[in-house]
Amino acid sequence: MLVDKKILAGGATMIIVGIILSGVLTDMTPIGREGMTEEEKYELMVNERENEDFKTLSGILVGIGFLLILISFGARRKRKGGAKKIEKKPVTK
Repeated sequence: MLVDKKILAGGATMIIVGIILSGVLTDMTPIGREGMTEEEKYELMVNERENEDFKTLSGILVGIGFLLILISFGARRKRKGGAKKIEKKPVTK
């Protein structure tokens, strides 16, 4: 089976980095408390939104890595100086 190892390694790396980022971002989820001022509530909402956006980006990173792995199984390298096409002239009778 032909596999392009560079694309496969890149895809696997992207999946690993995406999973690690997703785990780290899950641990860093902002938490509110009682008696917060309006400014603190607003800041909490902004931080929650940023965290959710970064989780989405890490999910996209995992998805692209998975696609690269799938592509690596169908990718074929071009050969340098490969076989040349020879056209045959039709035989006339």
